Amino acid sequence: MKKIPTLFEWAGDIKTFEGLFTLFYSKVLKDDLLGEVFGNMSPEHVKHVSHFVAEVFGGDPLYTSKDGGSHSHMIGKHIGKMLTEEMRQRWVHLLLQTADEVGLKSDPEFRSAFVGYIEWGTRLAVINSHLKVNPMDTNEPMPKWGWGETGGPYLPNQN
Repeated sequence: MKKIPTLFEWAGDIKTFEGLFTLFYSKVLKDDLLGEVFGNMSPEHVKHVSHFVAEVFGGDPLYTSKDGGSHSHMIGKHIGKMLTEEMRQRWVHLLLQTADEVGLKSDPEFRSAFVGYIEWGTRLAVINSHLKVNPMDTNEPMPKWGWGETGGPYLPNQN
């Protein structure tokens, strides 16, 4: 039986994710809709997002071990930001455009998984951005994203 690589392994390595998000956030900062939202991001933001997504895709736990982050911590970064659907769509568009520019793997299976995660994560970010307190327990595990399908409908009041 052949070993199926993680999404992280298939994409490349941590430099793949760091390159993707470095170029992506340089575009975000210049964007007329998103620039203001991210204008005050920390100098570590790009590294943290790179590490977070890489870990979710099966890479080393750099976000949780090296950066001291957690899924709850990432959710907390969106609380009260009042993100709109238009902002979400622009963010997704710029990220997918950047993925093509940096040569991120473009086979249908990988891109389906990548887009699926980006859609899932950005929709959660919008939902959480309209809350006043973080709904996630600090001990919640990091999400793990693979090649398969999601686990059913989103039901925020059921764990």
